[in-house]
Amino acid sequence: MSIDKTTVVKALAKVTDPNSGQDIITMNMVRDLEIDGNNINFSLELPSLDSKNKQELNFACMAAVQEAYPEANVNVHMIAPAPGVSEQPRSPLAHVKNIIAVGSGKGGVGKSTIAVNLAMGLKQLGAKVGLVDADLYGPSIPTMLGLQGKRPQVTQVYDQPKIIPLEYEGVPVMSIGFIIEPEQAVVLRGPRLAGIIKQFFNDTIWPELDYLIVDLPPGTGDIQLTLVQTVPVTGAVMVTTPQEVAVADAIKAMNMFLLPSVNVPILGVVENMSWFTPAELPDHKYFLFGEGGGKRLAKESQSMLLGQVPIVQSIREAGDTGKPAVMGNVPQATEALQLVAKNTARQIAVRNETMDPTQIVKMNN
Repeated sequence: MSIDKTTVVKALAKVTDPNSGQDIITMNMVRDLEIDGNNINFSLELPSLDSKNKQELNFACMAAVQEAYPEANVNVHMIAPAPGVSEQPRSPLAHVKNIIAVGSGKGGVGKSTIAVNLAMGLKQLGAKVGLVDADLYGPSIPTMLGLQGKRPQVTQVYDQPKIIPLEYEGVPVMSIGFIIEPEQAVVLRGPRLAGIIKQFFNDTIWPELDYLIVDLPPGTGDIQLTLVQTVPVTGAVMVTTPQEVAVADAIKAMNMFLLPSVNVPILGVVENMSWFTPAELPDHKYFLFGEGGGKRLAKESQSMLLGQVPIVQSIREAGDTGKPAVMGNVPQATEALQLVAKNTARQIAVRNETMDPTQIVKMNN
């Protein structure tokens, strides 16, 4: 019997990692695969040798390979990360290339609008994108994507419940708004907030993604800290309006990401509501909230202005009707939002070329 290594790899790709819900090949858990006659030997890297699903994984690997080669002797060696590597927490989303936080200093600046349109704009560029609504007190993304009232499914992976995110136009989406009633007040304190955010990453089956956009609540609270302690955040996009009061608060939120203990780079700034142009006067710009706030924040963060988004009625209408404006046909809105997506993708590429990957933050409580 001749055993083909490619066939063995394809067989092992049917085995699910209990932590991510992805297959063990995608999660790069299989090591040192060797074939010697009828013997198939390989190592399976687990987060720790105390993993409770170790035995089930062992049997699942053996069964998958023997389905292709019934006469094979399958030897699975369980290993843990090498000393030193285990000191750094392992990301539950190792199959997600970039996790992008969208933050602001204050509410009402259109942060969720930018997050939704950034996600869909990156999708238009051909990327695989997911979206997390981490604004637990004010989850607006279900409305903006027309997903109100829908509930995610739950599946069992090795007897562990896992959430399957909802989808909008091929973009997987998770929000507390899918779990609570629309009019229900969210009354949560620190530990409960942290638990829900961790579920969005640890207990949700996210597919392989190029970008996972995380819409954060305003400010610098428990949710922001839980995010950087749970997953490695590639970078942050800051949203502000031009006026001073928004910029002053945005600087505080930005400085949280730049703390030495957090060390999440600022990818750039989106200035929202930059000006108003009436449809009947397309050449006129009325700077209702002043000018220059986005540029100032970009300078403070030593990043760039990713784009300026004008006040356009179609953006508001799109948010209310569940079809993001970047997908519409109003040039004022679509062109501004598409530029934000293109510049963000470019800044992420530059960041990844010039900086080391972000690490999960370890903090002393």
